[in-house]
Order: sequence, then structure tokens, then C-alpha cells
Amino acid sequence: MQIKGFIETSLIDWDGKIVSVVFLPGCNFRCPFCHNHLLVEHPEQVADVPWSRVEAFLRAKRGWIDGVVVTGGEPTIHKDLPGFLAKFKGMGLPVKLDTNGGNPGMLKRILDEGLVDYIAMDLKAEMGEAYAKACGLPVNQGDLRASINIIMSSGRDYEFRTTIVPGIHGLESIRSMAGEIRGAKKWVLQQFVSANAGDEGLRQVAPYDNEQLERMREAAAGEVKTARLRGI
Repeated sequence: MQIKGFIETSLIDWDGKIVSVVFLPGCNFRCPFCHNHLLVEHPEQVADVPWSRVEAFLRAKRGWIDGVVVTGGEPTIHKDLPGFLAKFKGMGLPVKLDTNGGNPGMLKRILDEGLVDYIAMDLKAEMGEAYAKACGLPVNQGDLRASINIIMSSGRDYEFRTTIVPGIHGLESIRSMAGEIRGAKKWVLQQFVSANAGDEGLRQVAPYDNEQLERMREAAAGEVKTARLRGI
């Protein structure tokens, strides 16, 4: 497995935990607001991080690091993901996986094999044309709904999360999206950071202010157990 990034210590990638973060290359989506677009579109331009460095750090910090977050890119596009996750589990480390939900088969496999402890799935937009706009290409929405069901029935901890982008999301779209995950444990609405967007046009778009985001959170809160804002 190629590793394209490694953050030794993070306090923001898994709520309440001190974690290391591992970045994998490539993605099956092309979201215009993605902040890891180089890793997605041109992973060959990003230097590999040796597994030996990751392993040495985690073993040296055993008992201090609370877990590992595996993100990307999109981790579930890699056939060798189960074996990769098993390495962390073999060290006794809890694992959080970030995913776009586009590969429910892989998601079910790693959950069935007990390879992840926490799942964070991106809910990009409301289903329909808006989802394709948010992903930069057509997506199989049946797969997305299958992943939602797998996660919500898995018995593992999880969250859904949405980066709120003007022009893609509004109050009504939040209400529509909430219907897809009604009763979910947690939905996090994340502030859009325009400076990092892959689409140059979006770099000129001002994000919603905190008051607007709070109205969206309130709309979400009526359908899920916990609705939070992140990045404000």
C-alpha cells in the first residue's frame, strides 16, 4: 500500500482522541471543493511515506496515541485495504476510516472483519443531480444508500459529515439530506475553506457565515441524534 501522507499527531481528526493520520492516494470522485485534490488527481507528484516510518512512530508512541485515522483520497478503492488496516489492529490500535461511501462491498467487508472502530462517511449533497455536481461526476446513488445502511446497522460508532458549500448546499438541501440519514447518531456540518478548493472558481466563493450554518445545523438536528458544526 502506498502512503502519501502521515500526520504524527492530530487532535481534530477523531473527536476526543489523539491520533495519527495516514493518507492514501487516489479517489473515485472529483469533488470540486476537495482540499486534497493533488493527492486525488496527481498522486504521483506526492512523495511516498515509508511504512517503516509510520510503524516506528506508532510503536514508539504506544499508550500515548489513541488510534489511527486512515483517509485519502478514498481508502476503499484499494483492494489491499483490509490487510493494511489489519496492521494497525495488530498493534492494538483503534482505527477510524474516512470514506465517501462509494464502495459498500469493501465497507461491509472491513466491518465484518472487525478492522475499523469508527466510520466517517461524507454525505456530499442531496441525492439527484446535486450529488453529481458535488462529486464532479455521476455516482451510483444506490451504492451510497447501501453504505449508509451498512454503517447505521453496523453496531460501530460513526458519523456522517458534509462540507457546506454555497451554490451546492442550502437550508432546503440540508432538510432533504437529513431524510437519507434519519435517526443517525451524528451528522457534522463542516465549514467550507475556499482557499484549498480544487476548483479555481470555488476559491473565490465566500463561505456561509456562522449564523447561516447554525440555521442549517438546527434543521439537521431535528432528524438525527446529534448535529454539530465543525471548523467555525
